[in-house]
Amino acid sequence: MTGIFGRLRRMQLHTQILIGLLLGAVAGPVLGDVAVRIKPLGDAFINLLIMVVVPLVMASLIVGTASLGDLRKLGRIGLKTVGYYVVATALAVALGLVAGQVFDPGAGMDADVKARMLSDYAGVTQEQLARVAEKPSIAELLVRIIPRNPFQAMAETNFLQIIFFALLFGVALTILSEQRRKPVVDVLESVNDAMIVLVKLVMRVAPIGVFALIAAVSAQFGYGVLLTLLKYVVVTIGTMVLFTVSFYPMSLYLSGMSPAFFFKRFYEVMVFAFSTSSSNATLPINLQVTEEELGVSNDVAAFVLPLGATVNMNGTAIYQGVSTIFIAQVFGIGLSAGDLLTVVLTATLASIGAAGVPGIGMVTLTIVLTQLGIPLEGIALVVGVERILDMTRTAVNVTGDTACAIWVAKTEGELRLPEATRQATDVARAS
Repeated sequence: MTGIFGRLRRMQLHTQILIGLLLGAVAGPVLGDVAVRIKPLGDAFINLLIMVVVPLVMASLIVGTASLGDLRKLGRIGLKTVGYYVVATALAVALGLVAGQVFDPGAGMDADVKARMLSDYAGVTQEQLARVAEKPSIAELLVRIIPRNPFQAMAETNFLQIIFFALLFGVALTILSEQRRKPVVDVLESVNDAMIVLVKLVMRVAPIGVFALIAAVSAQFGYGVLLTLLKYVVVTIGTMVLFTVSFYPMSLYLSGMSPAFFFKRFYEVMVFAFSTSSSNATLPINLQVTEEELGVSNDVAAFVLPLGATVNMNGTAIYQGVSTIFIAQVFGIGLSAGDLLTVVLTATLASIGAAGVPGIGMVTLTIVLTQLGIPLEGIALVVGVERILDMTRTAVNVTGDTACAIWVAKTEGELRLPEATRQATDVARAS
């Protein structure tokens, strides 16, 4: 037994996390209520990471902005980042719609299953309707980005407000003279370094936290609902995988980085994002890997990744595309080419505009269904497998954040490609 634990401790962290994930998935249904009771271990692990996120984002974003010096460079990076996110999200929605049309996941659903699910999840549907009713207009959203009290924004982990304040603070530092700016930047750099060390300490218990989270999920939901909606789940996850192995490698290739090298180094972050279902909780380890393993400068990573964790929703966009087709097919509603274009536009804007809203995937899906006149009760058909899909789309979202950071860094001359990456890329191009 001691030998087994010794070998586990010597394994790389991403391997330990993957083992924790697999053991949790298998043990959950076996342990039953016991698995649900150990979920607080996973919640405590998530809280530890969230504890680090705010000071890490604040320090890294302020230092990154102040280090840019040139405000025109900051604006250029901002435009590239937002443009990349919008294009990627629109393509993701379109791919989801195509997959839904080709594979017909909603065709032939058993009438009894449909009626039972509509009844069981009626309360959840009403909750989503209430959230949409509370969703602010674009003008109100822009106003809400500006924090009245930045400390309150930090306490509530309102990342749009935190990012806004950090950017303004960094811009203000660039206006100061070097003599007055340097002490503040030095302190914040030390804070950033300390937070990274703290992240590494917290990550030592990641396999235990992941095991507790996954075991609780598999124990609570089991595999019955998944089998009922298997075709829908397979099409949705398969489309996310297709996007991940097609669009992102294309972006990486244009950035001069070997996709094989990227996924080998980034695999740990993807597994962690899948396990936690939280882009924000994944942000500390994502920043660390993107800078230290993938060679993106702190200036770019500190700007692009926190923004992406808030507004970039490639996986969510695919989910909306497939889910819209699925629900429309269940209700026998045909969608015209104009309707499909409406889905692309609405889902793209909703994914970005609804940033920071709890239950973002379900909320934005409700917005899309409302726009098309599809019965909102259809949400009850997909909510049973929401957790499983949420885990997958979070991994896709986080991967998109880093792919964008690599591309922006390449275009800005801020990408330090390791020698192994150059060699792998040269081999790939030669073949």
